[in-house]
Amino acid sequence: MLEIIRHDDIREIRFARPPANALDPTLVRALRDTLIRASDEGARGIVLSGRPGMFSAGLDVPTLLQRKRDAMREFWLDFFGLCGDLAASPIPIVAAITGHAPAGGAVIAIMCDYRVMADGAFKIGLNETQVGLAVPVPIQAVLRRLVGTYRAERLMVAGAMIEAAEAKAVGFVDELVPGDLVVARSIAWLGDLLKLPPLAMSGTRRVARADLAALFADAEAFAVEDVLDMWFAPEAQSVLQALVARLKSKS
Repeated sequence: MLEIIRHDDIREIRFARPPANALDPTLVRALRDTLIRASDEGARGIVLSGRPGMFSAGLDVPTLLQRKRDAMREFWLDFFGLCGDLAASPIPIVAAITGHAPAGGAVIAIMCDYRVMADGAFKIGLNETQVGLAVPVPIQAVLRRLVGTYRAERLMVAGAMIEAAEAKAVGFVDELVPGDLVVARSIAWLGDLLKLPPLAMSGTRRVARADLAALFADAEAFAVEDVLDMWFAPEAQSVLQALVARLKSKS
């Protein structure tokens, strides 16, 4: 489900849940535990990566559609908790976006300190409206922080999935490199950051990201009941069920 690769004092956490690294409750919990363990074990930086061509396809919709409201509440709280872990991580994290990153995959990427994406026809975006869902309030705030208010509005309302070149142009990602160099470039970027005086770097980083961490510091701010209402609304259930049917027809 997750592969851990050590690069000296940098820890690479690689999604390994075929075929699309979809986020189910077990993977979300495993990622939270692994992030905490990496820091506790002395890692100075983390790279999150996927397989060639696919970073993460986002939520595991077929699995999650089988869950009742209480179980979905638990999942959403855990997912928002993961966002908080990434935002408030005491060590820097780079998203090595090795391919497509829709919805939840994009959320994980934008929570990181830096994003290196594979160049080419790979797409990234918060495409929730295309599957009958609204982008949760704190996640909307994260994208506005990253690309600006108006650009974030246009991308989220349309549920746009944009190719790597456009993602770089609008600030959704920081760098584009050939797919086989994404992880290496992510490690190199972290390596340069970690050469800085550590107390000065980490202290400045903590203050600079305080607004991001604050978005996920209070579970009340998640408006999880509103998220659940949207998830279980007839419109969303109909669109999500149709999505699952399309996926099954392709398999």
